[in-house]
Amino acid sequence: MLLLTCLPLARPAAAQQFQRAPQGPPTRITSPAPATTGGFLGGVPYGAATDEVMTLTVLDAIKRALDHNLGVLTAEQSVNRAGGARWQALSDLLPNVNARVGETRQRINLAAFGFGSSAGSPFADIPSIVGPFNVFDARLFLSQAIVDLGALNHSRAASHDAEAARHTFTNARNFVIHVAGNLYIQALAAESRATAARAQRDTANALFTQAQDLKQGGIIAGVDVLRAEVQLNTETHRTTSAENDAEKAKLQLARAIGLPLGQRFALDPNLPELPDPDLTLEQAIEAAYRSRPDYQAALERVRAAEATRQAVAGDRLPTVYVNADYGEIGLTPADARMTFTVTGAVNVPIFQGGKQRAERLEAEADLRNRRAEAEDLRASIYYDIRAAFLDLQATSQQLQVATKARDLATQQLTQSRDRFAAGVASNIEVVQAQEAVALAAEQYISARYGYDLAKGALIRGTGASQAILRQLLGGTR
Repeated sequence: MLLLTCLPLARPAAAQQFQRAPQGPPTRITSPAPATTGGFLGGVPYGAATDEVMTLTVLDAIKRALDHNLGVLTAEQSVNRAGGARWQALSDLLPNVNARVGETRQRINLAAFGFGSSAGSPFADIPSIVGPFNVFDARLFLSQAIVDLGALNHSRAASHDAEAARHTFTNARNFVIHVAGNLYIQALAAESRATAARAQRDTANALFTQAQDLKQGGIIAGVDVLRAEVQLNTETHRTTSAENDAEKAKLQLARAIGLPLGQRFALDPNLPELPDPDLTLEQAIEAAYRSRPDYQAALERVRAAEATRQAVAGDRLPTVYVNADYGEIGLTPADARMTFTVTGAVNVPIFQGGKQRAERLEAEADLRNRRAEAEDLRASIYYDIRAAFLDLQATSQQLQVATKARDLATQQLTQSRDRFAAGVASNIEVVQAQEAVALAAEQYISARYGYDLAKGALIRGTGASQAILRQLLGGTR
């Protein structure tokens, strides 16, 4: 009789440690916002530098950026993090199973449980202190949510956040194609400016030498020599500045694509021809709304915020849980017997000190923010594509004009040099012609590479960056 009395007292105390308590709303881990542009200007260096000068094409730079750019790597880990948050939210709907094997040695005061030894008590013959004795218990514990609308909607919100993270990762890959291509073109433009500056410096040096010879022959005055020397110093300064800018542009490109530290490389000036746009403005905008992954991610974050608001409303409703345990219990493992417990519980939230109201206000504010962000991005896409069309049209016209202006400026410089050598004119005309050549060269470089940047911006704006890259790579990654 003593054993039968004590065992029910011992087993529930151990079982309660593993039964699932009524749960509040789980902590929601939202997917992070897209990385800023600054993250895409960094990269993780990969490989060891060699003594050879690497020839780097624009497609090589883009492929390295897709593998080693910091913005892409961060977005990829955000996908994993959002997936973990989704499983964390889903765990509140899945069975929770634990196992426990324990052996306890205890001594119990039965009087504390109402088994008094006073005269006339039906338990007068039972001693107040029982034990010490052992209790062995091997048991499985199960907890399962049957009805929990709050947890269900939290799980839906986490699924939308995970989908938003995947769209954000795709957008990061699209964006890093744009960044790597832009940095490469900017580095090419900087090298072209440095080359043009060196050519103008050499021309200024030849004109300075010519002016010295003409002065010694008594054909020109000394002021022409001074003017030529001033122009030579000006062109030398421009050359130094342009060469420095070109080297810094290459360093920025190397960092963004994760080149080994200290690796020397040369740029390939032959750029692949990007396809000319065959869409109207309205068609490009509609295509962008359908395919831009950043816009799809924004819509998923709106859906996640809506599910979170529904989850907050569901947290105010009753929840139904089932708790169960099954195992063997006895004084020793040899004499343990099978027992089980099944408990169904309905948890009804009554008052939580304003917590639910606070969560509702936060969820509604977050939903309004997400909707505003999506609308702002929709407008941004519209303006980006319109600006890309304008830039494409302007740079196309500028390229035609700049090409002709460069040829005319070269002819002007040649004629001015001939007039100066013949003593017909001073070198003021030559200096002015040199400045015209420098200006024409800068305009040509800006228009030449600006046209490529405008086409790239339109491709980026319509969300077709990876599709175009696959075409250029012949269908490979």
